[in-house]
Amino acid sequence: MKSRNASRITDHGSHGTRSSRLASRRGAGILPFMKSAAFIFPALLATAVPAADLPDNLVVEGIPPISEELKADVGRYLDFRLAGFQDWHPEQRAVLLTTRFADVNQLHVVAQPGGARKQLTFGTERVLGGEFTPRDGNSVVFVRDVGGGEFYQLYRLGLNDGRVTLLTDGKSRNSGPTWAHDGSRFAYTSTRRNGRDADIHLLNPAQPASNRLLLEVNGGGWRVTDWSYDGRQLLVQEYISINESRLHLVNVADGERRELRLAPAGRYAIGQARFASDDSAIYVSTDALPADAELTGGGFRRLARLDLKTGKLSLLTGHIRWNVETFELSPDGNQIALVTNEDGISVLRVINARTGGERRLPAIPAGVIGGLKWHPKLPEIGFSLSSARSPTDVYSINLRQRSLTRWTESETGGLNPETFAEPELIRLESFDRLVVSGFVYRPDATKFPGPRPVMMIIHGGPESQSRPSFLARNNYLLNELGVALIVPNVRGSDGYGTEFLDLDNGFKREDSVKDIGAFLDWIGRQPDLDAGRVAVYGGSYGGYMVLASMVYYNDRLRCGIDVVGISNFVTFLKNTQDYRRDLRRVEYGDERDPAMLEFLERISPSRQADKIKKPLFVIQGFNDPRVPVTESEQMVKAIREAGGEVWYLMARDEGHGFAKKGNADFQFHAMIEFLRRHLL
Repeated sequence: MKSRNASRITDHGSHGTRSSRLASRRGAGILPFMKSAAFIFPALLATAVPAADLPDNLVVEGIPPISEELKADVGRYLDFRLAGFQDWHPEQRAVLLTTRFADVNQLHVVAQPGGARKQLTFGTERVLGGEFTPRDGNSVVFVRDVGGGEFYQLYRLGLNDGRVTLLTDGKSRNSGPTWAHDGSRFAYTSTRRNGRDADIHLLNPAQPASNRLLLEVNGGGWRVTDWSYDGRQLLVQEYISINESRLHLVNVADGERRELRLAPAGRYAIGQARFASDDSAIYVSTDALPADAELTGGGFRRLARLDLKTGKLSLLTGHIRWNVETFELSPDGNQIALVTNEDGISVLRVINARTGGERRLPAIPAGVIGGLKWHPKLPEIGFSLSSARSPTDVYSINLRQRSLTRWTESETGGLNPETFAEPELIRLESFDRLVVSGFVYRPDATKFPGPRPVMMIIHGGPESQSRPSFLARNNYLLNELGVALIVPNVRGSDGYGTEFLDLDNGFKREDSVKDIGAFLDWIGRQPDLDAGRVAVYGGSYGGYMVLASMVYYNDRLRCGIDVVGISNFVTFLKNTQDYRRDLRRVEYGDERDPAMLEFLERISPSRQADKIKKPLFVIQGFNDPRVPVTESEQMVKAIREAGGEVWYLMARDEGHGFAKKGNADFQFHAMIEFLRRHLL
């Protein structure tokens, strides 16, 4: 849910959990011409797996039967649970969180640390997030997806009567809510006008008929970040690319809009923005620099204060050479909690909102933090934390007591998390001497002596980042198969500054593929790794990287696993949803330019399928709004026509990655069988 404490959601990367916060500027939509699953490879619907063993929602091709022995062996690694912090109750010390008891995530409330999780929402579709109504906490506004299509809808759940009310139109893509500080109403964006533009609406959830269209916009990259404390203005971000955003003030009475410039000229990135408690200034995470700044370092997003009267921008974290990835003001506006991303590790700080002076905090386990939010009446900050040896769980810090509290302890299928491998940060030089980095997870050398096979997991985005969070199912690869894991951050990854982000744009696309070659070289120099047994895995843009790596390094790879991957940038841009097409053109290139069109066609893996001589596994959701099902369709067809070996798995009830446990479990079973046959 994109609320006042919302942080940016990225495109699909490594299939970890996603915060519901929420319908991001990078979402996408479903292909309107796809009428039935029979459209997809009508000649390939016969499956190798006995039909009786397959749910009706799955289309399987080339995958052999999954043995009961494999299912039993893997089973413990599938029974993990995650808990994502969503909100504090406005009157009580109780937390709202998302977790899964059945097939998909639902909302739960925990009344005390370590207390039982009381389920609030039910159904077969996942809930991505929610918040208590700020005035009394007697209801919850939540966001639900249907079939993975990312046409998010907003609902109100009455906690006294259990009644669920649809607040949006049931068809368009909606994001929010962003609550007014008095809790009377919220702002949200919706594409209901034309299916493309993210217009701004206002709504009192207790009165659904009160919905009002405040501002019509052009483009799908708009979001409301905050309300002024007097309730008269909205702070609105217009996302153009990860390296360029604009900030606007919108009058709540009449929708009048004016842009706020952080710098007199040039582009700059914006992460989050919030009003100061007296409405005199705006706090913003940005790589824009004051005119008198003497900083260098590749354009990291620092926390700054923009004086609305003078237009002066002042840095509060100029001394920190890392991205401020999320921040939140305390209820009285005097303190700011912020999280910096330091080589993938989250560091939580609390600073004075005026001076930038930092408070001492209790020690926090190293990991990845999300969902940051202050309690409205207590000196306490809630958040989620994930690490290599702990699933995502809910924590809080009490500033008065300087104490850390763990609210949930999610299950790991009975496995001892202390047996899970810890990551090692590695840095290496690529073909042009650029330093790239990543994390390597090594299996226990006493249990698995000798050089080990490797699976390289490539994140999506590409403006995302591989980080040392919980590996979930992939711990099976390390603990039971002895497969080492490498998660690279090639050029174009987030977290290393604006300059690094730009290094794979447009005609430089293949430079990121060359970085994979540098990691293969590094593997060849490690005595405990087997350079002759390497697989590549990735989702979304990471899926493109898998396919491109299979083209360029066919002789150095054993196999590849492509999950919802881009196989041709031209067809991808043609078929992705309207509201995200221009956002992706900024990153990948504009196919309307003849030179770029020729380049994108030339580098697309679907045009080079004859170069892929090693086995490939393609996985896709039918309702994928970001990377349409046609991308996997044409790749499988091309591989088969070239005489290659390809396994294909498609779920009719999924989108950009598998969110439902049953589907995800089958995907993992099939992946392990694939690796047993082609990597081990």
